[in-house]
Amino acid sequence: MAHAACPLCTGVGGTLVFQGRKFRLIRAEEAGFPAFYRLVWTDHVAEFSDLDEADRSLCMAAVNVVERALREHLQPTKINLATLGNVVPHLHWHVIARFDWDTHFPSPVWAAALRGLELTHLQEVIVRLAPAEQTMALGLASMGKQG
Repeated sequence: MAHAACPLCTGVGGTLVFQGRKFRLIRAEEAGFPAFYRLVWTDHVAEFSDLDEADRSLCMAAVNVVERALREHLQPTKINLATLGNVVPHLHWHVIARFDWDTHFPSPVWAAALRGLELTHLQEVIVRLAPAEQTMALGLASMGKQG
């Protein structure tokens, strides 16, 4: 059930990496954070606890697939996971690869920048996104009819 006023119901929300029946994975367009992903639940629910037990397990398994692919391909300093929904009350998980050189590290990506952007490091991550996304898509597709 979609809501006409919800941007995650009416639009993809970024570069589509995977589309399943229950969720999609997008790469968000967050400047300076090339490995910023959102796993967006298809049904318009606001909270993780709105899902039944099977869907909660499926959702977390999908988040795990994304996190593992980021760790394997990008070797980040840390992975940030968050489900806030304060601005858009539609269940979505942020899965963000963080690096000790990024503009905000160790602060959250939504905080003030602590340093300038390292373009060389940024480009190194960008060239590794395609193989990471292929691993994500294959892993999510292997979840079968569940996803």
